[in-house]
Amino acid sequence: MPGTLYVLGTPIGNISDITIRALDVLGEVDFIAAEDTRVTLKLLNKYEIKKPLVSYHDHSSRLCAEGIINRLICGENGAVVTDAGMPCISDPGEGLVKLCYENDIPVKVVPGPSAVVSALAISGLSTSRFSFEGFLSVTKKQRTEHLEEVKNNTNTMIFYEAPHKLVSTLKDMLEYFGDRRISLCRELTKVYEEVIRCTLSEAIDYYETKSPKGEYVLVVEGAKPDEKPECTLEEAAGMARKLIEEGMKTIDACKKTASETGYRKSEIYQIITANSGK
Repeated sequence: MPGTLYVLGTPIGNISDITIRALDVLGEVDFIAAEDTRVTLKLLNKYEIKKPLVSYHDHSSRLCAEGIINRLICGENGAVVTDAGMPCISDPGEGLVKLCYENDIPVKVVPGPSAVVSALAISGLSTSRFSFEGFLSVTKKQRTEHLEEVKNNTNTMIFYEAPHKLVSTLKDMLEYFGDRRISLCRELTKVYEEVIRCTLSEAIDYYETKSPKGEYVLVVEGAKPDEKPECTLEEAAGMARKLIEEGMKTIDACKKTASETGYRKSEIYQIITANSGK
């Protein structure tokens, strides 16, 4: 009879955010599959738990996953954990769970902290309906396709982002979403936990002068239902031309007009440059 895989949530920052059940399961399983064994070892040492650790992360081979599955098939019980939060959410544990179901191995969840829900709860934005969008791709084509796909989503949207990519992501969001409200949550449950509530343009201005630090959860206001621009694209281009005539740079005029009309900066820029012969 096969063993059981426990999908087990761990603290997202404060090491005290661990449940009694999670500690019990960690102490009872035969092995623990961890994203980073060094991070998990700190947690186990804190609570004096000694269990074999198996490295399982984004770059683990299929052979590694099959090794874990074979142990479960042979009757061992295992837990899969991530460095912080719930495994399988934007996490390689997802593939392990699929393999378990393919091999008729029971899977149980031991719930714990989640950065997604925690950030949403303190964002100050609507929580009635939301969508988790994970990380935007670093590949420009996939990135723009993703933003284009969700720009009319009326649900509150939640993204993960690393500090070194934060400003470029905010700029891309401003271009596709317009100047919406956003809550930038960083270092949740840690000593320097911070939530900044502002608009996308204000966030860009802030982080262009202050270096982003820590991992971010971005909670972005959804599109307004049936939101339609109050002017045509040609009229928006006319507004931008007027700003250019007043001395504003073309790209800045397009950006300002985009935030006021709901059209994309690139759409307005294309109209202006096409008509001017640039």
